[in-house]
Amino acid sequence: MSIPATTRWLEAGMSFEDGLALQDQLVDQRQLGEVTDTLLLLEHAPVYTIGRTRDKSSLAEAALLPHPVHITNRGGKATYHGPGQLTSYAILDLTKYGKDLHVYLRFLEEVLIVTSREFGADAHRRDGLTGIWLGNRKLASIGVGVRKWTTMHGIALNVTRESLPPFLSIVPCGLDGVSMTCLEVEADRDLTVQEVGDAYTRNFWSLLEAERVDE
Repeated sequence: MSIPATTRWLEAGMSFEDGLALQDQLVDQRQLGEVTDTLLLLEHAPVYTIGRTRDKSSLAEAALLPHPVHITNRGGKATYHGPGQLTSYAILDLTKYGKDLHVYLRFLEEVLIVTSREFGADAHRRDGLTGIWLGNRKLASIGVGVRKWTTMHGIALNVTRESLPPFLSIVPCGLDGVSMTCLEVEADRDLTVQEVGDAYTRNFWSLLEAERVDE
């Protein structure tokens, strides 16, 4: 069965606040049946984000950070979004895909793994941790939100070397000793966010079709 769906590349440098406002709008429209399942892709303006948690230690001294901080309604601790990184948000009706958040997280990991391997990075999961890795080097982070079984937020895949330096100012995802990496480093060649995003989009919709629950 084919999946009616929409893919949208957003303007590079969009603020996190504007991206969140668009997601909120699409979630409401998806629940009303006014839009189809939608995948958004972009490179954000530089920003640190953190989920709604009392433990803000992963941000270190927020006032001293080189970029602004946004507290948001996803799961997880501190991460960074910015140029050179593929950020993708999925607005999906999970009632069509089993209504299981853990299965959805593993699905996102699989899309990231398949996509990364296309570019020569043999990524994998790590037991008990969300995201994808190469050894102890983290390549991509995942943080999702769900409202009445409609998803928002999504993944952040480090593509170019430009994406890495801002992570040095925080404790990424609250995990001490984690080294962040990117596809360009692992593949040892120049890449663009556009080409990686196009591959991610193709793999996302292809693998999602297998998750669909017959109605």
